[in-house]
Amino acid sequence: MDQVDITKNQISKISNFPIMLYAVVMGLGGLTLAYEKLNLAVQISDFLFEILRLITSLVFVIITIIYSIKIIKYKEEIKAEINHPIKINFFAAFAISLFLLAALWRDIGTLHSVLFYIALIFQTFFTFYVIAFWINKNMLINHSNPAWFIPIVGNLIVVIASESKSEFLWYYFSIGVFFWIVLFTIIFYRIIFHDQLAQKFMPTLFIFIAPPAVAFLGYMKLTGSFDAFAHILLNLTLFFVGLIFFMYKNFMKLKFFLSWWAFTFPTAAASIAFIRAYELNKGDIFLCFGILAFIFLLFFIGIVGYFTVKAIKNSEICVAE
Repeated sequence: MDQVDITKNQISKISNFPIMLYAVVMGLGGLTLAYEKLNLAVQISDFLFEILRLITSLVFVIITIIYSIKIIKYKEEIKAEINHPIKINFFAAFAISLFLLAALWRDIGTLHSVLFYIALIFQTFFTFYVIAFWINKNMLINHSNPAWFIPIVGNLIVVIASESKSEFLWYYFSIGVFFWIVLFTIIFYRIIFHDQLAQKFMPTLFIFIAPPAVAFLGYMKLTGSFDAFAHILLNLTLFFVGLIFFMYKNFMKLKFFLSWWAFTFPTAAASIAFIRAYELNKGDIFLCFGILAFIFLLFFIGIVGYFTVKAIKNSEICVAE
């Protein structure tokens, strides 16, 4: 292959660089936060946490640099993504990635604040933009899938990433919980009464785990009360974890897609929620659930990471669809 062909290939890869790759940062960020919580409970190694958050930050920087080049040079491709009924949901993954990084670097006050408030601006914008998009476009029921949770229910992440307990956090918590119920109803209706999810979207069923887990963590932060509502959220997390693993055969023979990263962040959220519950009432069963979820998380990260690197080497990711 001559120099011209190499250059054209590089240009093609950048123009087709998918916004969905921020799901990788969400997965790694979830792993790092889950490890941090587990390390606080059973004392493993603080050094490993430092390594994990550096890796997560580096991956975020690399993806952001490449996608920024795409924004500058390939505006038509960006317009196509942000007007796509499915891809549009993954733009909020950028904001969520920033929130996760803010949570990972909260020990450095200035860095945390910069990351958090930049993320807050983007998250607020994407919430309004995506809902307005749904209202103004002729959406089809088959467009709905669990990835719809990302831009709207992602508001729950705001509470976790914040270092304060300000009143404004209730605003984001309220939006997240309300639209979790609304969107779950729509998506569950679609799954039961319409066509099944396409194979590439089957991994997004794991996203059902994330809203109750993240809502539980946010509610505990806002109220500090392990009350009836907190128990409901925690048990819904347990239910969806059980449901997903009861359906394990649905995921055994799936062809690799970037959507496999949906296995990771929800599993991390469940692990953190269970360990948090252990901290609150010292129930060993919750610690066992948390450790078990973390073991599965490590397995998912290893498998999905391997196939992602393999797909990149084989030029199977940054290609025109």
